[in-house]
Amino acid sequence: MTGQSMIIARSLEQAAGFKPCALTIGNFDGVHRAHRRLLRATVEAASSAGLRPAVLMFDPHPSCVVAPERAPRLLSSIEERCELIRGEGIECVLVQPFTTELAKLTPEEFATRFLRDGLGVKCVIVGENFRFGCKQAGDTQTLQNLGAQLGFEVRLIEIVRWRGRRVSSGEVRTLVAAGEVGIAGRLLARPYAISGEIVRGHGIGAKQTVPTLNLRTDAQVIPARGVYVTRTSDLGSARQWNSITNIGYRPTFGNDDALTIETFLLDPLEGETPERIRLEFLRRVRDERKFESPEALKAQILRDVGRAKAYFRRVKQQTR
Repeated sequence: MTGQSMIIARSLEQAAGFKPCALTIGNFDGVHRAHRRLLRATVEAASSAGLRPAVLMFDPHPSCVVAPERAPRLLSSIEERCELIRGEGIECVLVQPFTTELAKLTPEEFATRFLRDGLGVKCVIVGENFRFGCKQAGDTQTLQNLGAQLGFEVRLIEIVRWRGRRVSSGEVRTLVAAGEVGIAGRLLARPYAISGEIVRGHGIGAKQTVPTLNLRTDAQVIPARGVYVTRTSDLGSARQWNSITNIGYRPTFGNDDALTIETFLLDPLEGETPERIRLEFLRRVRDERKFESPEALKAQILRDVGRAKAYFRRVKQQTR
């Protein structure tokens, strides 16, 4: 499925070709396990009824319009979400601009304008906690009642849990911000990752400790300060390296105003230094702390490298 093309519309007019469709609705930030269950249920519903599997999501996040002070930091861009959604077999995505006008629509107006008339929906798949319409006045019972009136079926998906923990974008944000990247990866069903361009650092690492790649990123959710086992990918090629990454303010060399994300590659860097990389966070190693000297820091980095190499050896043995 990952090789298929997908139509991305930015208005109802552009989405006219989606009809008739099976549709799921949401923000899909992070495209975690619960989102994937919705997406797969949508693909199954579409396949069994000869419909197109489709997604309706909003940009910007509705909270940015109705309650900016509560707007969340996002785990993924629209482009990243679309790529992950495509991988689940969805054929059509409407990225609907969210405006104050849209926020004022009643549940009835939303269902009529978007679901029946705009998208020709025959089946809607949502989570059992789904809310919609002005001030979230509509719930799943409202949607089912409207479906009966407007001619579409409604299917509900139970809340998804992993080891008793509810899977949600908010929970993933909390875990990543706390440095719990291993558990966050379980909820996402893949490692949490950020990307960006490589920039010149202070040059201290190459001279006094170990050389690193310094990442500048637009990611809104950054793991807590500390050292992590990571996997680094060159976004300009197929190159990939096992690595270890420090996020922090370089306290050993004096407090720095700017947060730095410094990655040491465990494998040789052959060829040109990458211009843009993607960092996957696999496991937290330790907190960032101040050392009495660059030599002490270098010794700790080498111990961290040993722990990271041991981690990758275990992973390799488990996958044999």
